[in-house]
Amino acid sequence: MSTHAKRERLLLADLLEQAGPEAPTLCEGWTCRDLAAHVVVRERRPDAAGGLLLGVLKARLDKAMAEYAAKPYEELIQLIRTGPPKASVYALKQVDEAANAVEFYVHAEDVRRAQPDWSPRELDPVFSDSLWSRLEKLARLTGRRSPVGLVMRRPNGQTAVAHKGTPVVTVTGEPGELTLFLFGRQDAARIELDGEKSAVAALTAAKLGI
Repeated sequence: MSTHAKRERLLLADLLEQAGPEAPTLCEGWTCRDLAAHVVVRERRPDAAGGLLLGVLKARLDKAMAEYAAKPYEELIQLIRTGPPKASVYALKQVDEAANAVEFYVHAEDVRRAQPDWSPRELDPVFSDSLWSRLEKLARLTGRRSPVGLVMRRPNGQTAVAHKGTPVVTVTGEPGELTLFLFGRQDAARIELDGEKSAVAALTAAKLGI
């Protein structure tokens, strides 16, 4: 496993362990147990994980999620820590970094920011740049359901267009915060919004993300 993905994986496992199975997350309706089951199914049950995107596989996904959620919580945490089986595509370093660095970062914040005593996490510049690079590639996909024009902006002035249209709302923040915003965690992201009041209200209520 490569550097960022491995670090975020271990951090997510630690946060899930510390919070406990019944603690809430930012994923609506999911406890930490549900989130842990999701992570494991995504990596270990490709036949069911397709249900995350394909409605025809939704029943299979729900069944797999229920089966893993019923396992001892400590076992789920250990499965996350040890990573995918060698036969999994996620075991490939390039795939791991491309698919999991952002995934695990977002889910780690899903756990952290659902707790009442959470505090901002300062990301190192290299990881921030990595998140920005991924955000530039994913912006159009994650922002496709925006009801308004959407521009993501770093404090250093770099921008990425997530959705074309008018009126336009510009979201300014660090790459990690912009990532959370585009992945549907608008209320939890520490960002600044610039645009017409009605457009900002529509954007914050929209369902963004993959």
